[in-house]
Amino acid sequence: MLIVIGGLPGTGKTTLARLLAARIGGVHLRVDTIEQAIVRSGLARHPVGPAGYVVGYALAEEHLRQGLTVVAESVNPLAITRDSWRGAGAGAAVPVVEVEVICSDPLEHRQRVTSRAVDIPDLPLPDWQQVLERPYEPWDRERIVVDTAGQKPEESLASLLGRLAPSDNHQLRPQSRSRASKP
Repeated sequence: MLIVIGGLPGTGKTTLARLLAARIGGVHLRVDTIEQAIVRSGLARHPVGPAGYVVGYALAEEHLRQGLTVVAESVNPLAITRDSWRGAGAGAAVPVVEVEVICSDPLEHRQRVTSRAVDIPDLPLPDWQQVLERPYEPWDRERIVVDTAGQKPEESLASLLGRLAPSDNHQLRPQSRSRASKP
């Protein structure tokens, strides 16, 4: 299955995506990592536009076709990006779950944005004003909303796991990386 995690910078989506992928044995696909690799290649400068997302959709579909669960994580700010992630899931004929990560406490959110460290070399992090001014279209469809305000990352993970549909839980067990064929 494809689990798409989006939200503004500083809400905790990368931490949550990493924890979820580790828990279920899924592939964590991070658009920031893709975009910074494109910048390092010399083909573009920040902001790189849609290139990182387009590569992300292709990689997600490839991993999904291999039978892997993918946790795709990005700001995912526009209806077109959300639709494209769904398209990747449809292309691989797998279910898609969308998750929006928020931090409802503006003071905590601002503190996170202004105090976090870069974990991808040379990735420019937005300042608080840039986060506030960033285009971010409201969601117009069903999704899971995880509010990380006042929570430890493990609590946010527990909230997410508890809110995934019971019918999806069989697909959220750790995956075996080997695909041995049955006789």
